[in-house]
Amino acid sequence: MRKHVLTLAKVFLLVFAHAALVLGDNIVWEEIGGSNLDLRTVLTDPGNPRSVYIGSNNAVFKTEDGGESWRNILSIRGNNRAVNFLSFDPGDKNSLYAATGNGLFLSTNQGKDWRRVFRGRNYLENECTTMAALPFCSYLGTRGGLFINKGGGTFWQKEDSSLGQSHIFAIAYDIKEQNRLYAACAEGVFKTEDGGQSWEKIFAANSIQEEKNNDIQEEPDEQEGACSSGIRHLAIDPDNSSYLYLATSRGVYISRDRGEIWEPLSTFGLLDRDVKFLLVSSGSRLYAVTKNGIFEYKDERWHELSLGLPAAEINFLSLDKNDLLYAATDKGLFKAVYSNSGGKGGIISSYYKSEPRIDEVRQAAIKYAEVEPEKIARWRKQAAKKALLPQLNVGIDRNSSDLWHWEGGSTSKIDDDVLRRGRASIDWNVSLNWNLGELIWNDDQTSIDVRSRLMVELRDSLLDEVTKLYFERIRVKMEINNLAIEDNRKRAEKELKLQELTASLDSLTGGYFSSRLNPGAGA
Repeated sequence: MRKHVLTLAKVFLLVFAHAALVLGDNIVWEEIGGSNLDLRTVLTDPGNPRSVYIGSNNAVFKTEDGGESWRNILSIRGNNRAVNFLSFDPGDKNSLYAATGNGLFLSTNQGKDWRRVFRGRNYLENECTTMAALPFCSYLGTRGGLFINKGGGTFWQKEDSSLGQSHIFAIAYDIKEQNRLYAACAEGVFKTEDGGQSWEKIFAANSIQEEKNNDIQEEPDEQEGACSSGIRHLAIDPDNSSYLYLATSRGVYISRDRGEIWEPLSTFGLLDRDVKFLLVSSGSRLYAVTKNGIFEYKDERWHELSLGLPAAEINFLSLDKNDLLYAATDKGLFKAVYSNSGGKGGIISSYYKSEPRIDEVRQAAIKYAEVEPEKIARWRKQAAKKALLPQLNVGIDRNSSDLWHWEGGSTSKIDDDVLRRGRASIDWNVSLNWNLGELIWNDDQTSIDVRSRLMVELRDSLLDEVTKLYFERIRVKMEINNLAIEDNRKRAEKELKLQELTASLDSLTGGYFSSRLNPGAGA
């Protein structure tokens, strides 16, 4: 019992400390993209954080002074001029690739000169979405399938498997074992361990559709027509290549064994489960982009980082060598600057003034669920006293045996010399039994031990859920307070989330939480 109490105390302290840390640190988004709008991708130079490349809906731009000035280094021609992806060659930092809606372009001098190295046979193959340049082979993803370049130059061979006919969303590879690659497409996720000679499907897109069909409470997705398969993006952990992360319309899935087994990550903290982009940095920090903003996954929940970001559409994330986050959006390029505001004092405590204390809420949840520790102690005392009470047995029996006799002795009575049946007799008994051995050991103790263990597990799970909901509600209150006045859409979503958390706490406490809220605390 003491072990569980200590574990619960540690969880509470960690959650409280994390909440204080998150609430105490503010992210300020600095616009550094100049007048360039409708950005689709961003790439930071791994050797020089002041050198940044961005791709828009018609060109590639570069800055060498941290965003103070930009210049156009590549203009795309044709009907589809969008720049979808930018990538360096890992073996040659001077080589830069631009995957566009009108083919793949290569610069061998960091953007000074360009040449087109791939052009598709139709508009689907011509729209390049992603690529990976490895020392002995390059892989190109398009809307019309996967292409492989094994000898360099401009010759690209189309993959023969279903990857050659599917919309490719992302390509991820193991830095240490570059023959092992992963490709996310409309049909699912595929893996190769021989440099693309053979591919194995490790995640099927129809599993997402089956889950969606089983979720009757989910509202229709407005963007489902853009990618009906549900697959969105794929990322690999650079510090542990066994970890894969898959972005889908149903949330984020994780595999810890190179794609053999997949399981969903918690959606706690996400306003929308449709995740369209993932980024995994050094230190295994996971970032996700939804239509509502940018989130970081920590302590089994998602924390929003995009408060104050004046963008309606976020398309791409990138990190520089200093782990500073860059976001390519419809409103330009934004850089995240972390500032500590914890020194203001009292900024966190002000959000607790109108709330019941966490220990009061937890006690209310325990009482409502009837999982008090005293309940087991009471059972043990009652079981120990059971041997003092006797077992009472009461028996009653009716003797209905046939007993016949002659009525005689007189010659003047009418019924003389008649054979008659005798009367039935009633037998009863009372007995008291004591089992004094139960004073030493009672078999009910075994049943109580089992129930005690189950009750402790249930109580720990309940208190953990109450603690998470409580501090999540505090966090959402602060997020609402930090929103811009004109951001009505996100404010409405946050206020709806606040009501949802309040209702969840009420369901766990039997309405106690709302009854203790002071006026003005929010729903």
